[in-house]
Amino acid sequence: MDEIKTNELPFDDPLHSLRQFTVARIGIGRTGGSIPLNQSLELKLAHAHARDAVYSELDIDKLSSELKQFELPVLVLHSKAAYREQYLQRPDLGRKLDETSIGALKDYSHNKTDISIIIADGLSAAAVNQNTLGLLKILTPQLQSSGFKLTPLCLVKQGRVAVADHIGMCLKTNLSIILIGERPGLSSADSMGAYITYNPKMGLTDESRNCISNIRPHGLTFKMASKKIFYLIQEAFKRKLSGVGLKDNAGSLEY
Repeated sequence: MDEIKTNELPFDDPLHSLRQFTVARIGIGRTGGSIPLNQSLELKLAHAHARDAVYSELDIDKLSSELKQFELPVLVLHSKAAYREQYLQRPDLGRKLDETSIGALKDYSHNKTDISIIIADGLSAAAVNQNTLGLLKILTPQLQSSGFKLTPLCLVKQGRVAVADHIGMCLKTNLSIILIGERPGLSSADSMGAYITYNPKMGLTDESRNCISNIRPHGLTFKMASKKIFYLIQEAFKRKLSGVGLKDNAGSLEY
């Protein structure tokens, strides 16, 4: 009996055509009771990238320099979480500003504004470093040309989503939007999210916000994300609310 070489057997992969639509690990094959060596090594590398993303830091100098083009003041703030390990173990501290940051906002609290844009590291500062400018280059001119008055741009170290409520309350603005690094997955360590809150104030919970997730070149593109965000902001001001009461009914958007 001739020896059969398995690598020469015809193989029709029914999932092959689907891989062009996702970076998720589908149809990875198997070797005995395990996955192939290359796939195993890729998985370990992806896990390492995810861990690195969690401990990455905001590139304050680079972001501050890039944000100057919008001709708005740029404020560097810090949550009550003093260092990264404390931030990861005490989510509550990441939701509030430290006293120095609260003081830095007082000079701007008397100006009448509509929208506060906050940029925070979250669980992947690398995602924020990579994706913030691309999104804001589209979104910020849209907001300004529509007559919205913006607060200073706020860069927050060790920030959670709800820190935008504290900032919005301190600046007495009508709406806050926070761009933040999302929890890295094993195929997307560079994913950024945007959370929109109308009438921000401390004590709000997640049902009060609208979220646009997976903003990155290989996910929701900057153009697509900016259209969704701009639509939700317009609707939030029209309806005087955000969160579960505000739906994305924009229909099929042309990109």
